[in-house]
Amino acid sequence: MTSIKMKIIKKQILLRMACVAFALLSGTTYAQKTNSETTTQREGFIFEFTVGGGIISIEDSAGIQTFDTSQGTFVFPDVKFGYMLNDKLAITLSLPGNIYEFQDNDRNFGGFIPSVQYWVKDRWWIHGGIGLAIDSPALYDIKDDVNDDWNFGTAVMVSSGYEMYKKKNFALNVQSKLVLGSVSLDGNADRDAVIFNVGLGFSWL
Repeated sequence: MTSIKMKIIKKQILLRMACVAFALLSGTTYAQKTNSETTTQREGFIFEFTVGGGIISIEDSAGIQTFDTSQGTFVFPDVKFGYMLNDKLAITLSLPGNIYEFQDNDRNFGGFIPSVQYWVKDRWWIHGGIGLAIDSPALYDIKDDVNDDWNFGTAVMVSSGYEMYKKKNFALNVQSKLVLGSVSLDGNADRDAVIFNVGLGFSWL
């Protein structure tokens, strides 16, 4: 009973730390630009891909891996498709992805997440949604009967970005992203993930 309580406490601490880090980075990007520019005209379809890295914590209910340890992760793939409803609001489909190591194999924790993106200022946006979580083998590390299982569940994502450079319909942004996901495994087990990333986004809109 005590071990279960400790796990719950550790999960809460990790989630709070990730939320604080996300809030700090969002506040930093907001502070870099406080004037209300209205020069950008956004319309039509948007596309973005992101490069970067971060940390991931994985826990299995089977006890194979716990939130006690975190590991570095690199973003792959991380793309976003969408359509501008007006010059500040877009509906999007996000495909976040993060490579992590599990039992000497490389795997990918990502998803398909319907979401919305809103420009609070001309260069600062916030983005979030809920959708399908996918835990799968990395495409370059699939092994028969060893690392070939695909697991599905639910994921929640929030992100924030600041456009450092803009020219016509192109923007380069620095962004942070927090993803919380849970997938079902064989044998009535499950796998939870907490991911925090920082990266550069290349957008066309």
